[in-house]
This record gives sequence, structure tokens and C-alpha cells, in this order.
Amino acid sequence: MGKKSSSSSSSSDSDEKAQAPKGEVQPKGVETNADQRRGGDGGQGGRQRVDSSRPEVKGETDDIEAYKKRKIADLEALGRAGGVYIPPFKLARLQEEIEDKTSPEYQRQTWEALRKSINGLVNKVNTGNIKNLVEELFQENLVRGRGLFVRALVRAQMASPGFTHVFAALVAVINSKLPEVGDLLIRRVILQFRRAYKRNDKIVTTAAIKFMAHLVNQKVVSELLALHIATLLLERVTDDSIEVCVAFMQEVGLALQELSGAGSLAIFERFRNILHEGEIDRRVQYVIEGLFEVRRKKFADYPAVVEELDLVAEEDQITHEVDLLDENIKGDEIINIFKAIPPEQYAGDEAKWKLISAEILGIEQDDDGSGSSDDSDDEETAAADARAQQKILDFTEQDLVNLRRSIYLVIMSSVHFEECVHKILKLNIAEGQEKEVCTMLIDCCAMEKMFNRFFALQAERLCRLNPAYQENFLEAFEVQFNTVHRLETNKLRNIGKFFSHLLYTDALPWSLMHQIRITEETTTSSSRIFIKVIFQELSEQWGVKKLVARLKDEEQQQFFTGLFPRDHPKNIRFAINYFTAIGLGVLTEDLRSYLEQAQSQQAAAGRAQAAEESSSESSSSSDSDSSDSDDSSDSSDTDDSDDSSDSS
Repeated sequence: MGKKSSSSSSSSDSDEKAQAPKGEVQPKGVETNADQRRGGDGGQGGRQRVDSSRPEVKGETDDIEAYKKRKIADLEALGRAGGVYIPPFKLARLQEEIEDKTSPEYQRQTWEALRKSINGLVNKVNTGNIKNLVEELFQENLVRGRGLFVRALVRAQMASPGFTHVFAALVAVINSKLPEVGDLLIRRVILQFRRAYKRNDKIVTTAAIKFMAHLVNQKVVSELLALHIATLLLERVTDDSIEVCVAFMQEVGLALQELSGAGSLAIFERFRNILHEGEIDRRVQYVIEGLFEVRRKKFADYPAVVEELDLVAEEDQITHEVDLLDENIKGDEIINIFKAIPPEQYAGDEAKWKLISAEILGIEQDDDGSGSSDDSDDEETAAADARAQQKILDFTEQDLVNLRRSIYLVIMSSVHFEECVHKILKLNIAEGQEKEVCTMLIDCCAMEKMFNRFFALQAERLCRLNPAYQENFLEAFEVQFNTVHRLETNKLRNIGKFFSHLLYTDALPWSLMHQIRITEETTTSSSRIFIKVIFQELSEQWGVKKLVARLKDEEQQQFFTGLFPRDHPKNIRFAINYFTAIGLGVLTEDLRSYLEQAQSQQAAAGRAQAAEESSSESSSSSDSDSSDSDDSSDSSDTDDSDDSSDSS
């Protein structure tokens, strides 16, 4: 009997194994039906059956819930390489059945979903979809999964070095919002470079320094790191180190020239010395010569940042300072591994990330979910109408800055003045903004070391094509003359020749001369130099005879009253002495004759006044003499009458 019972129990075990689904891993701690039959009342459980009609008690429900959790945990513990395949729908169903959204099992599930999502997004990124993928990445918890994100980036870059510039652009965007992610990536890439350099692993070293080169181009890391890497590679000269350094300088050379010209020059000088020493292989010498050819072409084939990947504004860029040989650099590999945290902390971290993600993506959080859909629709409609009617006032004048930049680029990129004028007219400058073109032409002309007629020819052509430019250049002349004391001598001369060109080509009317008044009180040393440059340039282009004829034009005399003042002899003498000192005394002949006439008239008037005064004095003296004679005669007559009276 004993043998028979044992055989029956073994047969029942085999039946249970046969009925179990294939490949399903039975979790520990959960009894099978066979175990339940074997357990129980003193070995008699083989004949007992569970009544399925009886209601489940609370303990059994808890056991089933615990079984589900252990099932998921065991499946995840098996990893990607082993275990039983579970269809996605079944895995999702198991996840939904977990009621506690902060339990360790649920945390592990979200961790795996985060890892898969990050890997998928990083592997899909390219130049065309990077903007969209960045938004999707910011929807994932990059604070919790920063280790996963950095690991995925490093692996993807190592597998596809041709997309390094795309990965660097992605890092630049993430780094502008989450600097700790960029710092972690830099530290891990540096450690990867160190290990590969010590092992003489050329492939990994080349990939690592290419990544760092593009991080320098995107200003995620300081250019000092690039200089340190180049110096380290050129410290012990070998064929491989030279090749790696050449590849590095091709990628980062343009950025180094802009950010650290002296450092870039020192690196290329070191290459030149190595080339002259001739201790390296001929093939490597050709590689160095190729680098110098790339430099001669100004890195035309190796731009620092292509336009499609220039995604971060300069004011938003965050640049990290990291020492290449710092012994305290750590890769924090531990954060790549899942670690359950207390439920309260997990819930708080998730809530914080939702706020951060919403702030980055510009999503407004809706605090109260109440309210009818009709009300929300009405509010959205009203908000849309308000936005449509709202007028945005740009106090930053960004549009004006962009216009000035466009004008400057057009002016400086043109070979001939006619080409430049054509490009300026194609800019479709709005009415009232012609002043910006005039100001930019004057500023560009002033910045030259010597006067360049290129800018004056553009101004002349614009004045002839559009009267608005002529009016703005007249206003610009007034502004320049009133503020000429602020300019350096070289700028002052260039601007003076600029306006003299517009005068002798008749692009500007001579009415602008009414702003000039040559007196000792109204001029400064700078304004006198400015006027001298204008008139000397006019006499050189026209000749003195034509200049004199223009200044004697009867129709223009009203504009020259300040040039040749006649209000006071002091001012007349000052103007005569000024033009004589600059070698144009012939212009003051009329003024000299006027001064002589004025002086002669003044002398004649003085003589007439003196004669009048002398005649008045003589008449007064004669009158006094006649009165004295009358008095004497009267007195004699009185004496005679007295004598006759006495004799009688």
C-alpha cells in the first residue's frame, strides 16, 4: 500500500507538471496545486479537492496580490537576456493590477519603461527630428534617469560617430535646462577617454575626443579642455597620437580659433615643428599637411555648429569647467542601476519632476479639474480673441537689432557698391527705417583705417534712388557735426570725406552748410578739423576755381552766411584767418573786400564824426567870444555915461 500511494502521488506530480504552461517560471513561496494536495491532514490531502464554489477569504486575496507582485519582480529579475517572454499586453495587464503606484514593484516597472523610452528616443534622433525628440525627452524623468540617458548617449555615439554633432546638439539643449545631466556626460566621456588612452585603444579614443570636440563647439564644456587634450596628444609624439590629434583639431579647430586664438596658434605651431622634424611616418606627414590645408580654407568643410543644430541661444548656454586630469572625477555608475526608494520620496520626486517638465515645456498646470467643458471652451475662445486683439510691444527692439545685423552683413559681404545697393533694396526696409541704413553706412565708413569710397558710393546711389535717404543723410550730417567732438581723429576724417563726396557729386544739397557757423565761440578743434577735411576734399575734387564759383552762387548765398559771417569784424577776421590757415584763403576774397570796405566806412564815419565834433567845438568857441565883446562894449558905454553925469 505504501508503494502504491507513493506511485500515485508521483503520478499526480507529473500530471501537474504536464498541465503547467510551457516556459512559465513558478515563483518562490507559492505552492502548486500538487503541493496543496500533498499538504494538509496527515498525508491524506491527495484525495482532497478545493471547492471552487466557496467564497474567497481576505487572506487568499492578499496571497494572490502578493503572487502577482512576486511574479513581476521575478520576471524583471531575469533581465532582457533570459527568462520567459511575456507579451506586452499581458505585462501591461499585470502592471495595471498593481494598486499601489509607489510600491517597489511599480517603481521597477516605471524604471524599465523609462530606460526603454530613453534608449528609443536617443537611437532615433537626427538632424530633422531633433526638435521634436527634445520635447519628448523632457516628458521623461531625466532627473531620475540621467544615468540611463547619459549611458544611452555614450553607447549611441560610440556606435555611430557620424552622428556625434547631433548628439552634442541634443546634449546642449538638455544641458541648458538640466546642467547636472551635461556635467555627468562630460565626466563619463573624460573617463572613457582616459581608459582608452591608457589602453592605446585608438577607436574608442577617437570617438571620445570627437564627442568632446563637438561639446566644445556647442559650448557645453570650456575650450580649455580641448587645448588640454591636444597638448596631451602631442606630448609624446607617435603616429597614432598625431592622427588622433589631427582628427580632433579638424572638428574643434574653428571653435578654438574663435574662443582661444592664442591656444589654437600654439597647437598649430607644434604641428609645424613636428612636420619639420620629420621623425614621423610619411603618411602621417601628409595627414598634418591636410590639416594645414583645412585651416587655410578656414575649416569650410568642418563647421563648428551647422545651422540646423544651433538650437540654444547664447544667453542660455551653460559651459562647464572640467580638468582633464582631475583625479576626483567620478562617473556615478551606480545611478544606472535601479534602486527602490521609500514611497513618500518616490511620490514627491515624481510630483517635482512634473512641475519641472511643465515649466520647461511651457505647459500650464490646471489646479482644479472642476468646471464644465462649455465654460472651458468659452474661456479658450475668449482667450484666443484677447490674444488676437492684443498688441505686443517689443521694448527690447529685437527687430531693430536684427535689421541692423542684416544691413551690416549685406554691406560687408558685397564686393561692389552696386551689388550692395541692390541687396539693400531687396531687404524691403519699411518706411521710416531708412535711417538705419544711413547710420550703418556712416559707422562702417568711420571704422575703416583709411577712407573707403565704397561706402560713399553706396550713399550717393541711395540718395539718387530715393529722396528719403537724402533727407536722412541730411539729418545724419547735423547729428555728426553736433557730436563731432566725440570722435577720434581718424573717424572724423573718414566721415568728413564721406560727406564731401556726397557734396561734390551733388547727391546732397548745399543747404546742409547752413548748420556750420565759423566763429571762435561756435567751433571747437574737432569741428574745425571736420570743416577743413570737407573743404580740402572739395577743392581737390573740383579745383579751387569751381569751388569759388559754387560758393558765389547767388541762389545759395543764404546757406553760406555761417561760413563767411559779416555780423562783426571779429568774426570776419576769424573766418578769414581760418580759411587762410587751411590753404583756402582765396575763398575769403569777398570777405576781405567786405572787411576793407567796412573798415574804410568805419574810418570815414570816424573822421566825419571827428570833423563834426571839431566844428561844433569851434562854433561854440566863437559864440563865447562874441558874447565877451558885447559885455565889454556894454561896460564901456556905462562908464562913459557915468563920466558925463559927473562933469555936469
